Amino acid sequence: MYDTILVPTDGSEHAVRACEHGLALSRRFDATVHLLNVIDVTAAGGMFDAGGVSREFVERLEEEGTNAIETVEAVAEETDDIRTDIIEGKPSEAILEYVDENGIDLLSMGTHGRSGINRYITGSVTERVVRLSDVPVLTVRATEQNTPAGSYDEILVPTDGSEPATAAIDHGIAIAQEAGARIHAVNVVDVSSLAANPNVTPPTDLLDQFRSQGESATEAIATRAREAGLDAVTSVREGIPSSDLLQYARENEIDLIAMGTHGRTGLERYVLGSTTERIVRESETPVLSVSPQQSKD
Repeated sequence: MYDTILVPTDGSEHAVRACEHGLALSRRFDATVHLLNVIDVTAAGGMFDAGGVSREFVERLEEEGTNAIETVEAVAEETDDIRTDIIEGKPSEAILEYVDENGIDLLSMGTHGRSGINRYITGSVTERVVRLSDVPVLTVRATEQNTPAGSYDEILVPTDGSEPATAAIDHGIAIAQEAGARIHAVNVVDVSSLAANPNVTPPTDLLDQFRSQGESATEAIATRAREAGLDAVTSVREGIPSSDLLQYARENEIDLIAMGTHGRTGLERYVLGSTTERIVRESETPVLSVSPQQSKD
């Protein structure tokens, strides 16, 4: 599933935690890990006069980049296959370009990072990478609730039954097989989108229709998981997708959320960029975001 894993880093605790998860997955899939620091010279140049950024200043940023890589390298084991690189560019664009040029199969990124002129692992950059990446992006935040890297016992796979939303299923099941995890297939019927007036309860027949679709979608995932030799449970809920998925993750001690970055359009839509981005932004649990492009590969 994964032969090469990229970990962009600025040396922050969030980047270190992302590296821990990237390394844990690399050991399970026997993958090579690339540690990358991006020097955003353009952003730094905006803080100086028209003369631009001096070479001395760039060298200082390169030194900081080296220190950032060494910080995350410290969590690696001697047997880990690691490559390192420092490049200049606009962070999100440089990361995505590096992915294409180096045949990266998975990105593991912190959702927050250092502040200051050399920062790049921030919410906006990570969300842009999640939105544009053709390869899965694992986003990780350093929190007390964050599961130790690689300890994936419970994996949540949200679904609305659409083809794009199924992009994450194979990835969730593959990781579950390596970790011996249980799959949670969950559908949230977006009640607020079913009623013209949010204060009015949607018609029962309409709710029943979407509940039935949700049951079919979740059971399809559970069946695939069981065929792969895994335990699986299903749940269909009514509410606000992002909020209810995060609540489900907390209630069921989920260790990893694997979800598509797109889904249905229309009344029943929810697995869309905005929902995925909110979950990436707020989740205490690592989130694996998979674009529909991945399901075509």
